[in-house]
Amino acid sequence: MNKKLLYCCIVKLLRGKRSFSGFTMIEIMIVIGIVSVLSTMVLVVFNPSKKFSQAYNTKRRTDINSLLNAINQYAADNKGALPSGISTSTQIISNTGANICLVLVPQYIASLPVDPLTNNGTPIATCSGSFNTNYTASKSATNNRVTVSAPAAELGEIISVTR
Repeated sequence: MNKKLLYCCIVKLLRGKRSFSGFTMIEIMIVIGIVSVLSTMVLVVFNPSKKFSQAYNTKRRTDINSLLNAINQYAADNKGALPSGISTSTQIISNTGANICLVLVPQYIASLPVDPLTNNGTPIATCSGSFNTNYTASKSATNNRVTVSAPAAELGEIISVTR
């Protein structure tokens, strides 16, 4: 008798429980919402375009300092005289602007640095033909201080050094 009673109780319990497999639509929508919020947060934290812009600006700062070091070494070797291509007006360092390539390369700098977004950032090793560094240079009208700038700087930065 006990077995019959136990069997009846188990059958009633199993019939009373309904077992569903799968997810409800609400559960799926909540998961999609959470995943989209998390992915947006990850993209904001690891913004690749901002990281590239920061890297390009770092290269621009390095290039400007290299150019100024080469110009100062030239001036030291020439009794304070600056390269003739540098004037009081701001000009792009190119074959049509502040043409300082012939006096600096290769004696004072191995190659003329180029903005990372100009000419694929390939430095200028030979000064023949046309070239454009997309960096500007000028000198002060009152003293021999030289300013080299990167007008194509990104993220609203102003990259300019005067020595």
